[in-house]
Amino acid sequence: MRVRKATRRDFEDIRGIHLSAFPEAERDLVATLATDLLTNETDPPTISLVCESDGVVAGHVAFSPVRIKGHEKLPGYIPVPLAILPDQQKRGVGAMLVKEGIRELKTADASICFVYGDPDYYGRFGFQAVTAEGFTPPHPPQYPFGWQAVILTDCDFKDRPVAIDCVPPLCKAELW
Repeated sequence: MRVRKATRRDFEDIRGIHLSAFPEAERDLVATLATDLLTNETDPPTISLVCESDGVVAGHVAFSPVRIKGHEKLPGYIPVPLAILPDQQKRGVGAMLVKEGIRELKTADASICFVYGDPDYYGRFGFQAVTAEGFTPPHPPQYPFGWQAVILTDCDFKDRPVAIDCVPPLCKAELW
């Protein structure tokens, strides 16, 4: 298995991964988000990664930049969406994608990484709900316990609550 940066040539593979990994009620929305993030130009850029296994693109994650109001010089990111082909799950693909993404964020001097996901899964990578307290996502999350963060560099976020702005494809209320 190897992780690499996704390119526009991966568009159909990425769409297919998300369509197959998510339940019917969510899959079109999430697949559209994944491909929109692949083509959406941001500054700083979205870090879109795929994991190849046996010549197949088996998983995808997009680390999108977020703007932290009042702390614009402290870059933040959010890894969403993350998906693995069903027959490739439970093989470490997702962990490889998350770890490589966090490594790239640290190299780029990102300050904080937020996530909206399963605390048991993301807790393995240092994400905690207590770290995300006082950081307000663009929409109230349907499952507030899933809002977590990990600090990546020495930074100070004393002044809270702080609003988070995401890239346009991620600002849809139905994603939260």
